[in-house]
Amino acid sequence: MIWLDFETRSHCDLPQRGVYTYARHPSTQVLCMAWALDDGEVELWTPEQPFPQAVRDAIQNMEVIRAHNAAFERLIFWYVLCPDFDVPEPTLEQFYCTATQARSNCMPGSLEDAGRFAGAAMKKDHRGAALVRKCCVPPFKHTEQDLADLFEYCRQDVRAMRAISQSLRQLSEVELADYHVNERINDRGIRIDVDLAAAAMAYAAQETREIQARVREVTEGAVPTVRSPAMRAWVLERLGPQARKLAVRHKGGEAKDSIDKSVRATLLALAEEHPDEVPPAVAEVIQAADDVWASATAKFGRFAALADPEDARLRGAFVFAGGAATGRASSYGAQVHNIPRKSAKDPLTVRAAMMRREPLAPAYGKRVTDVLKLMLRPALVPAHGHVFVVADWSAIEGRVNPWLAASATGEAKLDVFRRRADPYKVNAATTYGVQYSDVTDDQRQVGKVQELALGFGGGAGAFEAMARGYGVRLPADQVERSVRGWRHANPWAPVFWSDLERAYWSAMRHPGAEFDAGRVTYLYDNQTLWYVLPSGRVLGYPYARIEGDEISYAKASWKPAADAKEWPRARLWRGLACENVTQAAAHDVLRGALRVLDGVVAHVHDEIVLEVPEAEAEEAKAMLERVMTTAPDWAAGLPLAVEAKIMRRYGK
Repeated sequence: MIWLDFETRSHCDLPQRGVYTYARHPSTQVLCMAWALDDGEVELWTPEQPFPQAVRDAIQNMEVIRAHNAAFERLIFWYVLCPDFDVPEPTLEQFYCTATQARSNCMPGSLEDAGRFAGAAMKKDHRGAALVRKCCVPPFKHTEQDLADLFEYCRQDVRAMRAISQSLRQLSEVELADYHVNERINDRGIRIDVDLAAAAMAYAAQETREIQARVREVTEGAVPTVRSPAMRAWVLERLGPQARKLAVRHKGGEAKDSIDKSVRATLLALAEEHPDEVPPAVAEVIQAADDVWASATAKFGRFAALADPEDARLRGAFVFAGGAATGRASSYGAQVHNIPRKSAKDPLTVRAAMMRREPLAPAYGKRVTDVLKLMLRPALVPAHGHVFVVADWSAIEGRVNPWLAASATGEAKLDVFRRRADPYKVNAATTYGVQYSDVTDDQRQVGKVQELALGFGGGAGAFEAMARGYGVRLPADQVERSVRGWRHANPWAPVFWSDLERAYWSAMRHPGAEFDAGRVTYLYDNQTLWYVLPSGRVLGYPYARIEGDEISYAKASWKPAADAKEWPRARLWRGLACENVTQAAAHDVLRGALRVLDGVVAHVHDEIVLEVPEAEAEEAKAMLERVMTTAPDWAAGLPLAVEAKIMRRYGK
């Protein structure tokens, strides 16, 4: 196999424009390629030299090319190296991404962080970043020594990548094939309504100016901008005693004042019922901060920047195995996995108003930011003459969870889905002691919150947090009753949580032995606590250890402090274990569907988006429903249901 890494330079802004536009930009050029065959010495090629015959032969012989974040190397090959230096073009299937391998082993994806995670010196090394700024980013102010240092740094990256990759569990054939499926989706891309994005950016800029002026007016100049630290202090000073307690967050054992997104939501909800705790002026400033900081509206800017100049398609959006503990996909750049689920009921009418620069509020929403959030999904559009076919699994986690339990009571829960009963009404009927047919709408809403909040070991706190999002408010005794009611209606769940806990504790205490919990198996190898899913996919908790009466592990998604001696650690508990295995198994169902579907342009958790010619829409819809409702061989007995729609714009 070939191990390699490129260093490049360009007048194109890579973080802003994305790797696809960067690779195809006429100014992009290769500075060097560090490479090695198998376990051989790392060598360096620069453009003034003949291209290495060994690499040329390896490409033609279809040998594997290993690179970290391999999409970059692949695209530089395709769009820079091959046309400029007459190098044979490697295929997508030749590339093996060692960042994907690291994430699939529940480690950080970046090469530097993967090395630190694995126990190398914890202090962050900024030398490489400094050299890149000098040599690779305009105005290219570097010396010959800087270039020489960059070349050696590139060599060292190949050594580090190879050492880390060889120390890890290798990707299975299925995982590698699924990675290639993901990259084909990234290459295909999804089209952006660039004109809509530009109009939205103009509205957002104007709204921000008006919001900032209003904040200065309300605070009598004390808060010049909601992004100022003065905003938090101004708000906290004016909260009532109960509201003040809600603005405290605990992290790392320390209590800290916060005005983060969840705190703002809590305070705004409290302001409606208790203006003495959150005065109207304070609520207005909190709402202003929420609007200005809305990441949703900022996505329009990312859409516009990342859209291909030639065909307006957003490419490279999906990160394979981006979820550290589950291997679920995540997003780069525009973060399409975080697009609000709600969309405008009549997006074409709203778009027309935006093109005419008409006022959006209150005609289409309470605030401009509210309207813009509803237009994010409709900003994704099919190519001319095509439509989207969109389907999502109904309650996929609510089905996978009891299926994994593999118990008689779990089967009873699955029968609710098999007979197409409403699980929310089943929960409510048990909780309120009424007949299924007599459940009221309000009671069903409580049943919905129960289903969404309590499946992973959650209690009263989890119920209340979820309830706020659905406008459900219950007194404390009713909250406790709801928790007890759900567990009574779902007796399989507490048993499964206990089984998981017993299995992973047994595995930790008996290294090398396997312990089952339902359809999940745990195994500890004195370093990683692995769990094996029914699909055969393996995930784990790295550097797990017993600490008193707890099990802790290194959590890849948490970044260490600058002076940290060890990677941050998290506690494994039965609710987290249940959430991880359920989400991971549900994602395996998604992966299985993606392998056999053509024309996928997006997938968001439990939803798949196809782009097909309009004349083939009905056929594609039937095919998508058939694929998504057919359980994989490893998931026999798992009842699946979907609802597919044909759309001219992405929506809900």
